[in-house]
Amino acid sequence: MPDTRPDPHEAPSGPVPRDPAIEITRLIGIMAALRDPATGCPWDIEQDFASIAPYTIEEAHEVEDAIQRQAWDELPGELGDLLLQVVFHAQMAAEAGMFDFADCAKAIGDKLIFRHPHVFGDESRDKSAEQQVRDWEAIKAAERAGKAESGTLDGVALGLPALTRALKLQNRAARVGFDWPGPGEVLDKIREECAELVEARDHLGQAALEEEFGDLLFVMANLGRHLKLDPELALRRANAKFTRRFRAIEAALARDGRRPEDSDLAEMDRLWDAAKAAEKAAGKPGGTGT
Repeated sequence: MPDTRPDPHEAPSGPVPRDPAIEITRLIGIMAALRDPATGCPWDIEQDFASIAPYTIEEAHEVEDAIQRQAWDELPGELGDLLLQVVFHAQMAAEAGMFDFADCAKAIGDKLIFRHPHVFGDESRDKSAEQQVRDWEAIKAAERAGKAESGTLDGVALGLPALTRALKLQNRAARVGFDWPGPGEVLDKIREECAELVEARDHLGQAALEEEFGDLLFVMANLGRHLKLDPELALRRANAKFTRRFRAIEAALARDGRRPEDSDLAEMDRLWDAAKAAEKAAGKPGGTGT
């Protein structure tokens, strides 16, 4: 019989599967070397939990951005950047004798098993998505009780983006019955908050104006929840639409050798409308609306 074993000296014909355990161990070792007080990187050595936290949030947003753009070739790198943040925090904790990366991996593994008794336990998988959500919340409520988090709103992270946190707070309150019946009542509240904002602008100080503006944003997030829309995602898409159309204005002016500061509002409004009409004609998302 012919020898069908692969030649160890030949390069493999396809991509070589990597061992996740080896790569994780290598990454942890790299991070430890970067933090070595004697031979590491001065910048990495100077960091602490508070200084790295903003990078962790930023990297999570960059993962979201790659997904929204469907930049699948960029996603492995962005996920790697996010993974680095976990490794960085775990390394600092290990140096302080608090915990290490293995503890982080074990904690999330244990949590997933505990929260999915219908997969890893003896509960039936024959349940609706709505029932699964209720079961999930019951499990999380039990976990919060174990942490002495007895309040309905306990455990909603302060560091979340404000719109996302508003949505989570409102969802928690709604689960115990503190909610408007539907979007109509929320729209009525928005009208009320708009009137209060005008009142604050005309007759009250800056602090009151900020408070009323915040109230209006909070109710707008609630409207998104009642319409089954993610306010954070909706605003991101509005940001992207604004960026796209303003760049179209810049491009149109550049064809005449000008910049926005060489134009005026009336002309830029016309160019904005032209960009909007072009998007609508091309059938692009965002071709309607403002």
